[in-house]
Amino acid sequence: MSARFPTPVPGCAVEGAVEGADARGWALQVEELCLSFGAARTKVAALDKLSFRLRRGEIGCLLGASGCGKTTALRTIAGFLRPESGCVHIDAHCVASAQKWTEPERRGVGVVFQDYALFPHLDVAANVGFGLRRHSAAERAQRVRAMLELVGLPGSGARFPHELSGGQQQRVALARALAPQPSILLLDEPFSNLDPDLRERLALDLREILKRAGTTALLVTHDQYEAFALADRVGVMQAGHIEQWDTPYRIYHQPATREVADFVGLGAFLPGIVEHRDGQSQVHIELGTLPIRERTDQAIAGAAANVDGEVIVLLRPDDVVHDDASALHAQVVRKAFRGAQFLYTLRLPSGATLLALVPSHHDHAIGESIGIRFDADHVVTFDVQEAAPTRH
Repeated sequence: MSARFPTPVPGCAVEGAVEGADARGWALQVEELCLSFGAARTKVAALDKLSFRLRRGEIGCLLGASGCGKTTALRTIAGFLRPESGCVHIDAHCVASAQKWTEPERRGVGVVFQDYALFPHLDVAANVGFGLRRHSAAERAQRVRAMLELVGLPGSGARFPHELSGGQQQRVALARALAPQPSILLLDEPFSNLDPDLRERLALDLREILKRAGTTALLVTHDQYEAFALADRVGVMQAGHIEQWDTPYRIYHQPATREVADFVGLGAFLPGIVEHRDGQSQVHIELGTLPIRERTDQAIAGAAANVDGEVIVLLRPDDVVHDDASALHAQVVRKAFRGAQFLYTLRLPSGATLLALVPSHHDHAIGESIGIRFDADHVVTFDVQEAAPTRH
């Protein structure tokens, strides 16, 4: 389901924000989308002023737990749902708002569905060429061959979907969506039907395919590892809005909110005291005194601290290093074997717990005391008044 834009679409209420010089380079802009479900008295907000942007050739991802609104956002961009307010722009054209509407087939959007939605009675070539019916037979055949080569399935045109593995079916669905050269490719949990071991490898393959094709794409998933493997930009969603839209690295290492820190990756939160001296900042926690070297981190810590300098400090498992020479010890209360590493849950003398990734040749027993120290490039702090998030 994809097509090139036939003609420019007339403006909408917020269209001026992206037209002209500001529109150059943006393939997709979502501006303050709002959408609710249910009757007047029982309305539930599915999208709450959702906003983000994708440059041409970028791969974005909406990441979040079930019910956060990510699939609703995708369906609204595709044209299957109509927003109550806000606007969707594709290549600077407003395609959806309360005032303007472009039919899904005229948006220049391709969609890869969760179940792939291949036609079982058609062979692979016919599936891939389904959206190319306006092309000549020769053009269609050439494009189908090119797409099958792009997704790593050359010579598979005569096979039928039931003869393919799940990963191969996913590649055929991708080839079909890319064949009409859409402006935007939308992917709805494309790896959910695959074995866990296959997902990350196919995510990397998919990223390579999209980059080679120069396609702008938006993925929705609840799996952070898929998001990190595939996307240039990730938006962590909660309650219909984006908590943070950033690079995967910054989402993990510099989360903007406690909700982002809790949802992405593993970690523990320890109390700390921020101290500023001679233009330098440091935070005291049970593990010791941590220098805050980055100006941005210093500013965040200063803003987060209350009158007594109290903050909450995030520690990721890779921030905690096992060190037999360290004077600080923690007790192993839980361990999970992960092949090359153990994930230890450790109890500090205060009773607080934290996590540590330790090479698996350091096989310690439950109840054993081991030496640890802190080692991280960034000190991530939060306001002590900020409510603790719920683990999803």
